[in-house]
Order: sequence, then C-alpha cells, then structure tokens
Amino acid sequence: MPLRPDDETTTTTSARPEHAPPGVPADLLHLRAAGVSLVLDLAGLPRVLHWGADLGDLDETGLADLRRAARPAGMGSPVEGGVGHAVLPSQADGWLGTPGLTGSRAGRAWSAAFVAGAPALTRTADGGAVLVVPAADPAAGLQVELVLELTPQGLVRQRATLTNTGDDVYEVGSLTLTLPVPARATTLLDFGGHWARERAPMRTAFTHGTRLRENRRGRTGFDTPYVLVAGTDDLAHRRGEAWGWHVAWSGNHRSLAERHHDHPGLLGGGELLAPGEVRLAPGEAYTSPWVYASYGEQGLDALADRFHAWLRARPQHPSSPRPVTLNTWEAVYFHHDLARLVELADAAAAVGAERFVLDDGWFGSRRDDTSGLGDWFVSDEVWPDGLHPLIDHVTGLGMQFGLWVEPEMVNPDSDLARAHPDWMLQLPDRLPRPVRHQQVLDLARPEAYAYVLGRLDALLTENDIAYLKWDHNRDLVDAGHGPDGVPGVHGQTLAAYRLLDDLRARHPRIEIESCSSGGARIDLEILQRTDRVWASDCIDALERRSIQPWTNLLIPLELIGAHIGSGNAHSTGRSASLGFRAGTALFGHLGIEWDLREADDAQRVELAAWVALYKEVRGLLHTGVSVHADTTDPAIQVHGVVAQDGSDALFAVAALGSSAQMPPDAVLLPGLDPDATYHLRPQAPGDVVTHGQPVPWWGPEGIRATGRVLGRLGVRPPQLSPERLVLLRATRVG
Repeated sequence: MPLRPDDETTTTTSARPEHAPPGVPADLLHLRAAGVSLVLDLAGLPRVLHWGADLGDLDETGLADLRRAARPAGMGSPVEGGVGHAVLPSQADGWLGTPGLTGSRAGRAWSAAFVAGAPALTRTADGGAVLVVPAADPAAGLQVELVLELTPQGLVRQRATLTNTGDDVYEVGSLTLTLPVPARATTLLDFGGHWARERAPMRTAFTHGTRLRENRRGRTGFDTPYVLVAGTDDLAHRRGEAWGWHVAWSGNHRSLAERHHDHPGLLGGGELLAPGEVRLAPGEAYTSPWVYASYGEQGLDALADRFHAWLRARPQHPSSPRPVTLNTWEAVYFHHDLARLVELADAAAAVGAERFVLDDGWFGSRRDDTSGLGDWFVSDEVWPDGLHPLIDHVTGLGMQFGLWVEPEMVNPDSDLARAHPDWMLQLPDRLPRPVRHQQVLDLARPEAYAYVLGRLDALLTENDIAYLKWDHNRDLVDAGHGPDGVPGVHGQTLAAYRLLDDLRARHPRIEIESCSSGGARIDLEILQRTDRVWASDCIDALERRSIQPWTNLLIPLELIGAHIGSGNAHSTGRSASLGFRAGTALFGHLGIEWDLREADDAQRVELAAWVALYKEVRGLLHTGVSVHADTTDPAIQVHGVVAQDGSDALFAVAALGSSAQMPPDAVLLPGLDPDATYHLRPQAPGDVVTHGQPVPWWGPEGIRATGRVLGRLGVRPPQLSPERLVLLRATRVG
C-alpha cells in the first residue's frame, strides 16, 4: 500500500505556509510528482485549480496569479461572487450540478454547508503527498474528513469519511468526489460489455449535461465504465491528453462526466447506495471508496503507465515470476477422475507448466452446477482418499497446486442451505430469482462468515494449496440482509473484503485470483487483496485481442490471466492457429486451458516452445512499459512491452482480419529510446509466417535502426492472413 499519514517515514505540516509575503494568499498548495501538477485552493473545502501537466516551479505570487486568472466573470453565475466547485461540491456554494453529498434526517439537514478546518499535509519519503482536510456543519450535525493524495507515480486518489455528530439518524444518499477537467477535453471514452465480451470501448462527445454510469450488479460488473476517460479530440494510445477516473469498489458504484455552461467539466463518482442502505446513528461514520485519477499528457498509454507504476510499487505486488498455470475447467469440466487428472498433470508438466489448478466439481454433491455450492468439503464420492493423491502427484512433478472456490455463493440444493435457509441474501417474502441455480450467501451474518472462513482455513491447512481461483458467478439481485431484508450489497462487499483479508492473514503465502463469471470483478480495491484477475471466460484469441489490451488500461500484464485454449474456442466455437492463440496469451500471466491429452506431438512441441519463450521474457513483460501503436489500418494491431531502461522490447503484430492494403503499410514500434540503436528481428516461435509472405529483412540478422526511426517511420511487416501474428524483438546495440 502507498504510505499513509501515520507512517514513520512521513512528515506532517500545516498545508498553509507559516510566512506568506504581504498580500499573497496563504491558502494555495502546489503538489508535483512524476510530471503531474495538482494546484489546490484551500480557502474552504479543497478546490482544484489545476490537475494535469506539470507547471514547473511556481512561487506563491505565481500561484496567486494562477487563481486570479482562473476566476470567471460573474455573468451567468447562479449566486453572487461565483460558484465554488470543491472536490465535494455543494449547493450551499452555488453548485447546481450533481451534489457531492446527498442525504437527510427524515427530510431535514438535506443540504450541508461544510466549513473547513486546518488542513494537514504529509510528504512521504517516496515523493508523494497526502492532504487531510477536516470540515464540519454543526447545524446539520455532520463532519467530513477529506483525504486527497498525489502518489509518487502522479496518480491522484481521494476518499471521504462522513460522521454523524447529530442527535438522530442521518441517512446517506450518496457521497460523490470529483476532479475538474479542462474545456479542451471534448471526448469521452468508457466501456460496456457482457459475459465473454468485457471492456468493449465506447467513445462519445463530452457535451453539456451528465453522462452517468450506474452499476447495480453487486459486483464490479461486465458493463462498468472501468476507467472513465475525458480527452482531447485527438485522443489515442500515443497522442492527445487524457484524464482518467476509476472508482475502486467491488459493489454498486457510479461514475459521471458532467459539463455545464458555467463549468468546463468534471469527472466524479463513488458508491451507489440503495435507499436506507447506510443509516448513521449518532457517532457513526461512513467512508467512501477510494477514487483514482490518472493524467496522460501523451495519450492513453501514459495514463495507463501511472496506474501500472502505482500497482507495482505496492509491497504486496507479486514479485516472483508468474508461473505458467494450467486450469482444468475446459479440459475436464465437472468430470473429475484421478487417473484422468494425473495424465493431464503429466502432460502439463511436460510442456513446462508450473501450476495446476483443479476447477469446479471437487466438493460435496457438485457433479454439475445445480447442487453442492457452499458445502466446502472434499467429495467422498469423487475423492475417496481426499485431494492428497492428486496434490502429491502435482507437487511431485514440481508444480504448485491450486483450487477453485466460490465462497460467496450457495446452491439451494446443498447441505448448507438446507441447514441454514436464512443465510441467503433475500427479502422477507421471497428469495431472489436464481442464476446458475445459485443464491448469494449473506456474509454480513457473523455465523455465515465464520462458517466460510473456517472451511477455507481448514482446506488450506489440511492440503498443500498454493493458489485459489476465487469465483463469483452471479449478480446480486434483490440482495436483502437479515430478517428485515434491508439493502445488503454494501455490507456484503465489505464482508467479502474482510474474508479475503482474514484468510490471507492466516495463510500469507496463498495467491488468489479474482474471477467473476470471467472479468466481472476487476477493480483496484479487489486487487488490494488478490494477485491476478481472470480477464474473461472467453479465451477465443480474436476476442481476447480487444479484451486484454483494454484490461491493460488499468492493470499491468502480470495481473491479467491469459490462457492458451484448445483449437476450438469453448465460448465462441471459433478455430484459430496455435501461434495466434499462444502469441495473444503471451502478453499477460500465461496459462493453458486445454485438454493436453488430446494434443498431438507436434502441438505439444510447439506449445512447449511458446511456454519456454514466456519464461524467457516474463521478466520483461511483467516489469516493462506497455505500449500500443495507433495504426491507421483497422485490420492490423501492434502492441508490445519496452523495458524500463529501454534496453529490450517485444512487439506483436497481429492481423485481425483482411487488410485493404497489399502489401501492408509500415507499422510503428512505439516507446523505444529515440537516440539508441536497436537490433530488430523476428522472435521465435512467433517468427513463422503461415498463409502469408515474409519481407526481405525477415530473418535472424534483421535490421538495425534507431528508436526514433522505428517509432516514426516503422518497418514493413510480413503479409499476414487473418488471425495470424508475428513477434518482433528489439534489443539495444552497444
């Protein structure tokens, strides 16, 4: 985690200078990190005067003039003196857009006018800064503490804690934090999607009004905006300015982009609360999720790099080489048999797999998806000697053993549900309509929570398990908690976080994957507790060529589960060459989802070569900078990873379909050191051009060119047939 205000390596001071020159305001603060400036007006609740490119050194006179220059004329303002738009905007300040806080005491205290107290600034040893601003409205009986941080990587993150200081209950409607964006941000990019088609990009104009995205699924969701980006008209991977916003919350949430005639624009968001979901008794407090904001001066890649750098700087970020993982689901489904799985483990080890994960079907009566969920006991029917024979065989081959679980769910046809029917999220008069024959276990009930934690703890204690694939296979519909059926998503989300935290405290070496019907639970808060995400249940390589790069907008490749499937995709029925499947999965945390017992000798040899390449380059892929070229040909996709020091790079050139160009145009290879000379050549086994035609430079000798030439002029790629790819390796010479 980033350093917090109470870390020993931090220093805390007043945010206001002690000795300001005469006539110069002492309530302006300029924070800088990694090419980003954040200028704050602290005359009241924090107002952001600038968030974006570094403004350089500004003395207090320069800051005062910056504020004066930014003040608008009074015409058109709804109140005298102009509207004050704080990070927590309020109608009391004349703001008539989406309010920062909504709520009331049965219709009273519905509008708060917070008065800020003395802010405290913490400068961390790694170059970041944390600002804490308390504020109160005694008449409304409310206090708020705003935390605003500029990380060493140039990310801005915020959260707020609201405390009820009154004498009766205050019901929170919403707590929405915001950041402004300039008028030149005229386009919006966010995402839609559904099962097997996650993170589908959507681009719209940023016009007057509110673009509001609300997620009510009880999990992060397939159709989450993921990262809501405001950008200039020329926004692309490598050009245009970009301001991105992410709500780090795995339950219901909302994101918005808003522009009015009297305000150039803002991004905002927070948790989406159901009526009555958060009711604060006197003295109680509600803390919003963290919201994260990233700025890219040169496009989406620059915006993404800040997120990646922040994640990689966390102490708990995976540091060991990401093991090649074979998952059994698409190989055996529910048909568990020791002899069959031993044979599959042998085949996995032979091609270089390092982790073997047993998927759904090992417990209780779980022979299909209709029963047994919640009965977390190894099935005597399928595994009369327990899991030990399989685990011993897998670990004897030098692989780690992993196991699938879905702890937050329950089948009504299970021993658990029959014994405790009241442990399911439900309303007093009805159960929610089922999905996959399952309901949601109410983890906010202490006894249900204790049962699940105890069973998972026992499994990890009794078995040599290194990895859990933690699934979550349904939306939370009619999710009522307790005998009164009060809204339960907020409590369920916090309980799931607590369950993960408690389990990892007991088993600190366990690695956990966040899977949710594929990629429906990917956010920065679940990633504080997990080591990898499953990007999608669709491992069709053509679909993955959109899903994985857009997932990479928020998180680095080492956290993205990417598997090589069989020749015929389970989710779409599409067939693809092994080279296209493997070359696509290479750019992630590589795995295999294929019954290798059915692979012929040639396929196993080729697969082993791809696994060997992954092991060779995973140090580069999982520490380097992700780059994506802006191609003019929609049939061609170019992306890669460049080492942090620019010494090495690996690129993929993929044909998604038939190109209008023949021969193809040159492709640009971005991100290289412009002044360095590189040896560029094909990278085996991605050097084979099938159903196409190579180019004159295609061979081990390759060519030598500067990074500037490769980034601005590029190289001619081979003529590729649809759904084929090649790999290019660039290493610095000298």
